[in-house]
Amino acid sequence: MRNILLLIFILFFISCKEEVLPKPKAYLGLNYPEKAYKKLNLDRPYSFNVLENTTIIDENNNWLKIKYPNLKASIDITYRPIKNNLNELLTEAEKLVFKHTVKAEEIIPKDFVNPQKRVFGSMYEITGNAASQIQFHITDSTKNFIKGSLYFYIKPNYDSVLPAVDYIKKDILHLVETLEWKE
Repeated sequence: MRNILLLIFILFFISCKEEVLPKPKAYLGLNYPEKAYKKLNLDRPYSFNVLENTTIIDENNNWLKIKYPNLKASIDITYRPIKNNLNELLTEAEKLVFKHTVKAEEIIPKDFVNPQKRVFGSMYEITGNAASQIQFHITDSTKNFIKGSLYFYIKPNYDSVLPAVDYIKKDILHLVETLEWKE
């Protein structure tokens, strides 16, 4: 009986021996097109350059949506004329940013100042699984105010969308750098 148990014990360890191999490293295969920009060709109180392979949706009140169909994302632009209400517009823009604190891990501000072009504003990078990863506002401080938000049409998963956020963030910075107010 003892020999049979020993034999079963030995067979059990010999038969269940599988060679364990580590999984190979994998990387996301994300390919983004090279950047080429064109001037926004709409009658607006503002103008800036947009990425050529985006779709521009013209909306009422000088608003627009810059869609990235391949990334399932858009930059939503709202425009408001300033009518002695700049502080109210700035407060409203910041409230929209800080609504994301529930899901955000961190909110990183960056200011823009270009006195020659009368472009002043802020961009907020929102890390974590928030609904919007980038929010920004731009003004000339006297007549015009623009608010922008980056949205993805998927459930927020920051790690998954981070490469796309970095790609679109460069377009937002280019938008701010090329912004011109029309008289």
